Amino acid sequence: MIRPLLTPWGETLDPDRPLPEYPRPQLVRDSYLNLNGRWQYAITDSHQQPQGYDGEIIVPFSPETPLSGVNRQLLPGQTLWYSRILRLPDGFRPDPSARVLLHFGAVDQTCEVFVNGTPVGMHTGGYLPFHCDITGALHDDDNTLVVAVRDDTDTAHHSRGKQRLRRGGIWYSPQSGIWQTVWAECVPARHVRRLRLTPLLDEGCVEVTVHADPGALDATVTILAGDDVVGVAQAPAGRPVRVPVPAARRWSPEDPYLYGLVVDLGDDRVRSYVGMRSFGVGPAPDGTPRLLLNGAPYFHAGILDQGYWSDGWYTAPSDEALVHDIATMKQLGFTMLRKHIKIEPARWYYHCDRLGMLVWQDMVNGGGRYRPLVVTAPAVSPLRLTDRRRRWFARDDDAGREQFRAELHDTVEQLRNVVSIAVWVPFNEGWGQFDAAAIAAEVAALDPTRSVDHASGWHDQGGGDLRSLHVYFRRFRVPRRGRDHRVLVLSEYGGYSLAVSGHTSTDREFGYRRFRDAASLGAAFRRLHAEQIAPAIAKGLSATVYTQLSDVEDEVNGLLSYDRRLLKLPAELVAEVNRQLRL
Repeated sequence: MIRPLLTPWGETLDPDRPLPEYPRPQLVRDSYLNLNGRWQYAITDSHQQPQGYDGEIIVPFSPETPLSGVNRQLLPGQTLWYSRILRLPDGFRPDPSARVLLHFGAVDQTCEVFVNGTPVGMHTGGYLPFHCDITGALHDDDNTLVVAVRDDTDTAHHSRGKQRLRRGGIWYSPQSGIWQTVWAECVPARHVRRLRLTPLLDEGCVEVTVHADPGALDATVTILAGDDVVGVAQAPAGRPVRVPVPAARRWSPEDPYLYGLVVDLGDDRVRSYVGMRSFGVGPAPDGTPRLLLNGAPYFHAGILDQGYWSDGWYTAPSDEALVHDIATMKQLGFTMLRKHIKIEPARWYYHCDRLGMLVWQDMVNGGGRYRPLVVTAPAVSPLRLTDRRRRWFARDDDAGREQFRAELHDTVEQLRNVVSIAVWVPFNEGWGQFDAAAIAAEVAALDPTRSVDHASGWHDQGGGDLRSLHVYFRRFRVPRRGRDHRVLVLSEYGGYSLAVSGHTSTDREFGYRRFRDAASLGAAFRRLHAEQIAPAIAKGLSATVYTQLSDVEDEVNGLLSYDRRLLKLPAELVAEVNRQLRL
């Protein structure tokens, strides 16, 4: 059983104004109508719209979560219904030719959207944003907005992350429905749909592609350093242009400088930003393969970040809560967060960009039911399997593999402009893995500006840029390199656990080594790094990912408690240890 456990931000939540911030910092318009807050909801056993509703839900919190006010689980085969009245403010659509777009940050898993009884869109995939053009369905006064959601969780091949109907250990309670901000905007008939921003550090410019409606006018792209214009270019829609950034100030965790960017296309104006940096792999002066930042070797001292909250689960209770996690880890000396099996709202990536925190981005796993021989046994044995055995890896369904590939492409496109993302991670510990070497090549072709960790943990297929190890139950030793010239990373380790009374949501304790007090945990944490991790850097270790940022349900191996009210170790101890993790 999961006990309700509020974070400080959840405790002070205003249910009429949850998460009011503009949700898309890399494509900002002045037009914005936030639709978070009180909606009506119902859960039915059929797909027929209910005659009445069961009560009130606070969007964007899933009905399973404490902050939703519902605390009910949506089961496979059921339908979750949302409804609210939508009235556009006076002047919201000043031009009759303008379009009104309805945006959803994420809805888990499959949904249909109706306005005044008219279907206006549908979407499958619980982790990526989508929008509907609702202009033709709108009335002049009140409009009825209805969303119907179904969620198979782990009973189908859809991407599900770490959700499981039978939760426990490293698998968490399932959630469903709307879990990111819902909002509307008004755009001109000819408008910018998206931007592709590629900093070319060595060439002193940014390559900008403005994607707009067919037949759109040329755009003007302006790059700003504060209020000063540093580069301007005309950009034909759909064609890349290079905008100069002379004497570019380089982005790094130590100096996370961001340039402003403005795009004007006819009557449409959007604001964005870009950071001048480069990622890659290459030899250090001694010939050791290393991760590179701005052309120089740079050690990634990372921590595993599940992105779960005790009161909102997938959904942070506030923007300040997102900032808290990133800023706290930075103060503790970490330079990287591995975003584990989840895609965050756009504002999380924005805060990483502006605060200076590198990100390794996992893709979200799916597939069938996982076999312990494949996903668990390699933690304690040197088992390595070929992922061509698709049935073993729960990936023998063609539709599931096709959906994963489509979502992989969409994820790269959605997050391409994020300044801080340094590494893509398609697969983790064999969860729904298939054709990992080919997938790595596919990701590299989609985005040649970043590195790829093709199979984090085990079942290495020899692809990607990284040799990626998980070590929990044995002493870490740098393996012999042999003919493998990839960069060596320890992409999960540690997982030392401490359950603190009053700060846990279950009575179970899961961790890879248990401690009963902070003093013994701190001594072991210090010893692990002094004896095993820091000495390995000179021998070729180039990145580490400690497990983990916070507790999650049964897992009590976080540096922070699940409710974010407690740092289990002294901040200076962790910072001192992390100062050792440098090249």
